[in-house]
Amino acid sequence: MAKAKNAQNARRGAKAANPARRMGIALSARPGLFANACKQADGECGEPVRVVDPAVYAVSLPIAFAELFAPHRYKIFYGGRGGAKSWTFADALVTIALERRVRVLCGRELQVSIADSVHRLLIDRINARGLDPFFQWTNTGITSVTGSEFLFKGLRHNISEIKSLEGIDICWVEEAQKVSKASWELLIPTIRKEGSEIWLSFNPGTPYDETWQRFVVTPPHDAIVRKVTYRDNPWFSATLEAERVYAQKTLPLEDYLNIWEGVPKISTQAQVFRGRYVVEAFETPENVRLFYGADWGFAADPTTLVRAFVRDDELFIDYEAWAKGIELENLHTLFDTVPDARRWTIVADSSRPEIIKSMRRRGFIVKPSKKWPGSVEEGVTVLRSFRRIVVHPRCGHVAEEMRLYSYKVDSLTEEVLPMLVDKDNHCIDALRYGLEPVIRGKIARRAS
Repeated sequence: MAKAKNAQNARRGAKAANPARRMGIALSARPGLFANACKQADGECGEPVRVVDPAVYAVSLPIAFAELFAPHRYKIFYGGRGGAKSWTFADALVTIALERRVRVLCGRELQVSIADSVHRLLIDRINARGLDPFFQWTNTGITSVTGSEFLFKGLRHNISEIKSLEGIDICWVEEAQKVSKASWELLIPTIRKEGSEIWLSFNPGTPYDETWQRFVVTPPHDAIVRKVTYRDNPWFSATLEAERVYAQKTLPLEDYLNIWEGVPKISTQAQVFRGRYVVEAFETPENVRLFYGADWGFAADPTTLVRAFVRDDELFIDYEAWAKGIELENLHTLFDTVPDARRWTIVADSSRPEIIKSMRRRGFIVKPSKKWPGSVEEGVTVLRSFRRIVVHPRCGHVAEEMRLYSYKVDSLTEEVLPMLVDKDNHCIDALRYGLEPVIRGKIARRAS
């Protein structure tokens, strides 16, 4: 009897000492917030352990995160600063840990000490919500009265420990943009309990990071992928807003977009054409030699056709055609969007001779490119040697590739390597093919 009374008093004390929770309930009617309820969100989420009064752990969270309480194998939330990703994940997991018995692995690529983990964040949210009577923690873990357990591991240097983990219900990977391919290939099969989930929260690094490619560009089955920014945070403070506005005024655009809008960033030192191109309107002169190049797409890759000319050691790109998933019988329609494409020779990727033959039957003058060892690197070197590359504004895909096309960057040292990343280069490949006579001529002159 005394034990039951003590538990009741503890619950009352938790409610009384929890202004953050009271604020959350008061705000729950505001747009952009939803009250958690795992069983209400998407049917049964596992039988809860009926130990804690649900009113004690009720919490309101940003509406952008509503699907955290619906069952999915992967829950991927990325974006910029101020989006409340870490706080919301912590609040959701604390709530779930009181609804039912769960085993939660909190991981990150490198964890030298517990201070590198979300251990402190979880405790801060427990304290802020007045839930101290229902949790215990040590320097290495957290447990709840329902039997829930939080574990904390670094992924890179705990291979044997991670492989031996059993019965993980939820794995939260914080700062997931830093996780390597090897770590993902180790972790994902380890989280194998029926109905288990893997949660990712991160601010994007580069578009070539393993996490970005694996979970955002080509997300796995049963994954929700959501971008969240400061706009999705109902509690975004005036202090942070002042910082954001100042950053918008003072930072380079690419830095601002990465930090606050969650846009992947290309290292300026790694950009192949950094400082070598501009996007501006121009008139194509009459009686100028035109160069046409084509790259054939398959699967998720686009088919591209670009038109260019050279004048006074400057390269001008004035037209492009670009399409994903286009059928062979419709290619002629795409190519006809580029003026005079049937009058001039088109140099195309030689790897698809059947497409070249088909386009010839359609009336286009298409010949295969002459690839040679090192032709990609030598072609890029020649493109970079032009005094200036001018991209017409109507060639949006060319301009985007000029910005994104990059050298590889060592993920540990951030050193720019002399190796090209084979991505964001379909228009650039077409440009290389089209300019093949110019490229070969420049190479020959250098060799003589």
